[in-house]
Parts: sequence; structure tokens; C-alpha cells
Amino acid sequence: MPVDPATLPVRDGEDLWAEDEVEAVAAELASDRARLTAELAAADAELSDLLRNSGEGAGDDQADSGSSALEREHELTLVNNTRQLLEQTEHALDRLAAGTFGACEQCGEAIGKARLQAFPRATLCVRCKQREERR
Repeated sequence: MPVDPATLPVRDGEDLWAEDEVEAVAAELASDRARLTAELAAADAELSDLLRNSGEGAGDDQADSGSSALEREHELTLVNNTRQLLEQTEHALDRLAAGTFGACEQCGEAIGKARLQAFPRATLCVRCKQREERR
């Protein structure tokens, strides 16, 4: 393990990170990265097929064209969402390796161990996240 788990920040009242807890989070993130990479490849292939075949069989029917466009838009949204989740996962793994995992990227305070165990991609503490969502 590249970083000492005891050096990762925790909130007041929380126990320090244990090695097995950090390993569990890292394993979950690594598993998510593999799954998301495969999903992204499949979604990219599906989107490419939709784009390649977008004009075939639609004729001049506006309903068919509209349905095809909606399907392409839906697939593009899925690809973008998967890509964004993969980026967040890789960022969390990078932060874990660098020893900055658990520190809020805005205020520098601890995000909270329980929050990170539930959502390891979190980069903001609850207070900063609430402030961001109010904007």
C-alpha cells in the first residue's frame, strides 16, 4: 500500500483509517474502474453503430427519424455519464495513491470516513458540497 492509512484525514470522533478499510475502498474503486471501462467500450460501440446506421431504413418518415435521433441522444448521454463516472473513479484512485484521499478539495478539511466508505468518489465535505449545490 503506497500510503499509510493512518495519515488519511478523518473527522472528529471518527477512528483512523485501518489498512483493511483502505484496501476495501481501493478494491471497490478498482472493480468499478474495470466495470466502467468495459461499459464505456460497449456503449461507444453501440453509439458508433447507431451513428453509422442512422440513415438506413428510416426513409422519409419523421417519426422514424425522430425516434432514431432520440435513441442516439440517449446513448450519447449514457456514454458521457459513464465516462464522467470513470474519470471520478480514476481521480479517487489517484487521490488514494497520493495520500490526499479524504481531504476536501475546497476547504482541506476531512470529508468523513463514513461518507467516503459509502461514496468513495466524494471530493468535497458535506458543508462544501451543500454550498456548491446552492449555487
